[in-house]
Amino acid sequence: MNMRQTRILVFWAAFVGLAGPAAAQQLYVERLPSDSLAVKSPAERVGGEPGDMQVLETGCTAQSMTGVRQRIIDISLQEWAYFGFSVADETTEPEPRSTSRTASGGRTRGFPRGFSWLNTDESERLAGSIAGYWAITGDGSWIISRQNEVWNGSGIGARWRDPWSAAFISWVMCESGLGDSERFDRAINHHTYIDQAIRARDVGASETAYFAYDVGEQPIEPGDLLCAARRPTLNSLDERRTQLGDGIRSHCDIVVKLEPEHGRILAVGGNVRGSVSLKMLPADFVTEQGVGPAVVEVGRGRDRIFAHLKLRADPIENDALSLSPTLQRMTEEPELVERVRAVLDASGRTLSGSILL
Repeated sequence: MNMRQTRILVFWAAFVGLAGPAAAQQLYVERLPSDSLAVKSPAERVGGEPGDMQVLETGCTAQSMTGVRQRIIDISLQEWAYFGFSVADETTEPEPRSTSRTASGGRTRGFPRGFSWLNTDESERLAGSIAGYWAITGDGSWIISRQNEVWNGSGIGARWRDPWSAAFISWVMCESGLGDSERFDRAINHHTYIDQAIRARDVGASETAYFAYDVGEQPIEPGDLLCAARRPTLNSLDERRTQLGDGIRSHCDIVVKLEPEHGRILAVGGNVRGSVSLKMLPADFVTEQGVGPAVVEVGRGRDRIFAHLKLRADPIENDALSLSPTLQRMTEEPELVERVRAVLDASGRTLSGSILL
């Protein structure tokens, strides 16, 4: 199977993810053996069944910054494949969220309590992985203890009580070799390492892995982080500088590819629709004479990116995504191709557009 076929295969897998949870849950790829990608499964960091799960291991190792960009991409894509190729397209108008009733009879915007894109079987399969992401944060033990209470009360299909997107990012950085907190401050919230990157740039902290910039100040590259603030909404780093340390509702994703020809950036994030998902972020590019396309804005509305956390490591090619061992391995899985075809045939969907990863 050639690279073109590999790209088509990944497009199909992503398209199945767009078809909804029932389709996406039929298709996932097991994690690679350690000799292909030296990463410990997050599930190995915890023990016990849901309802009685405990943290066993919290440590991270510090490695050289050499090759760290590709490693961050490889690890995040492996998790994306293991979770089932979920895709969130933010380049189109967002779907209206459901309205649910509160206990007092009023209505509240947003997904109803207990909502999950994962069915019970998938929730059970992935529970240890999500718990493993929490394990490497300083508050992981009590978070999992609180989740045990949810499982014991509502069952394994219950939604995670606490959003785990920051724990996912922290785990990826842990496994990528940024184990020293001075390099990357692992946390259960995004604003901890956003603020670290802002302070590091302001004082020139040479040991910190990421410096924070407004979008457009520096080229965006695979391995960088893009962050949005939703409560309160922030539009610039200066706005955040006035409130460093204060809690905010925010979200960050890992850049894996820029696609100026489609006006978007591909990024991987955790707890996106309850899964590790590939996001398609709308982006505005400009091209100046003698200079390649540069990003001047990312995201729209409440999801507009206000912070670009730039990894202080050597640049890599924009095709780092297709070079990841997870996608390379898929060329050796012809039965997977047939399964994807079967799902597409059963759904009556046709291939349209282009997501050539």
